[in-house]
Amino acid sequence: MPSFSDYVIYVDESGDHDLNSVHDDFPLFVLAFCIFRKSQYVHEIVPAIQEFKFRWFGHDMVILHEREIRKQQAPFKFLQKKDVRQRFMDELSAIVKDADLTLIASVIDKRKLKRRYASPDNPYHIGLQFCMERTHAFLMEHDQRGKVAHCMFERRGAKEDRILELEFRRIKDRGNYNAIRMDELEICFVDKKANSSGLQLADLFARPIGLSVLRPEQANRTREIIVEKYRRSPAGKTLGWGLKIFP
Repeated sequence: MPSFSDYVIYVDESGDHDLNSVHDDFPLFVLAFCIFRKSQYVHEIVPAIQEFKFRWFGHDMVILHEREIRKQQAPFKFLQKKDVRQRFMDELSAIVKDADLTLIASVIDKRKLKRRYASPDNPYHIGLQFCMERTHAFLMEHDQRGKVAHCMFERRGAKEDRILELEFRRIKDRGNYNAIRMDELEICFVDKKANSSGLQLADLFARPIGLSVLRPEQANRTREIIVEKYRRSPAGKTLGWGLKIFP
């Protein structure tokens, strides 16, 4: 039986990694790895989210999707009332702020990528390599050598999932900057309808990460929370450690 890590990683994305499709309002591809210590995830984070759902919906089957919340779509239509929306967002922000997690993210600007390279690589693959390298480094820093840590990805389709898994395993097997084996990382796919607290938190982070890079001067209530979650260097540096902006 394998030895399992004390950590689990939930992954989400924002934007389109298709270089033939660049939207002016969000020309980025964002990949976010949220690393949780399992003991804190099980005993603190999941109960907080469950209590929040029961308080606001009467049950815990609602899935917290950033897009539906932002657009006030079902089952979040009640957020059209400003005072209710304020209370809801304040409570949700408090949960996200209190969640003990480490964030590693990559932001790929597709416009700059196309201008700089004649044959640019897939933005997803670029972001994936960065996030896997830094996640593996985090695990090594926390005495997880030889322990399997699962990276949970939302399913996108059989073909796309096969391509992603091949790239994940290529990077894992020395296809990375330091040409090392990252046997501690394992990929898992989760159905889109899975009511996973970790995936929902990752979803809440992904788009705001991109917006904080795309429009840094714009008010973004999630930005202050995000900044505190990034993996940092011993000197407190975020860029290159918890956040990669490329190119």
